[in-house]
Amino acid sequence: MVKAENIYKNYNEIEVLKGVNLEVKKGEIISIVGSSGAGKTTLLQILGTLTPPTQKKLCKLEINKTEVLGLNVNQIAKFRNENIGFIFQFHQLLPEFSSIENVCIPAFIKGVSKEEAENKAKELLNFLGLSKRLNHKPSELSGGEQQRVAVARALINNPSLILADEPSGNLDSNAADNLHKLFFKLRDSFGYTFLIVTHNKDFAEMADRKISIVDGQISI
Repeated sequence: MVKAENIYKNYNEIEVLKGVNLEVKKGEIISIVGSSGAGKTTLLQILGTLTPPTQKKLCKLEINKTEVLGLNVNQIAKFRNENIGFIFQFHQLLPEFSSIENVCIPAFIKGVSKEEAENKAKELLNFLGLSKRLNHKPSELSGGEQQRVAVARALINNPSLILADEPSGNLDSNAADNLHKLFFKLRDSFGYTFLIVTHNKDFAEMADRKISIVDGQISI
């Protein structure tokens, strides 16, 4: 599913990632842990094609059998929209839009019809226990409900890979536990692949694999 080799990232003279190698199989749930500034989020941004690595000899990033570093800007944007779902610590829902409208946005960007997008969004929101919250705006939802809407948005285009950056960091312990269980339910039901940056020790240990990043490198 994901094969990253010799990934470096420099910001001016600061070397954040120092030759990361990572392989992820389809259907895996992998937690990424490490101290602040270790390079976790930077790695997630590179794997999500949001920022390019600093080009080094033999640098490679293959996602779902596509070598993404060879794509141009428009091709990368299209690939990202169709193949990668993102879940953030702060749900990033648009406050003026309802739950179903927020979920549909990536599908509209892909060019899916309004009817098809809304039907898929309803299906996802129903699966996530939000059938009675379709037309509620974010301000009318609890924190856990907002994050489940964000999960539905990440899934709307049926991505190959889902990247989450501290997805439960803004939730209380009960809502966080429910969200973590949801990730496993989604993997078991639909085969999604998850890479999740987290400081939640319990969830990190629940994952199929836990990867530690120390000083810009993966520590075994």
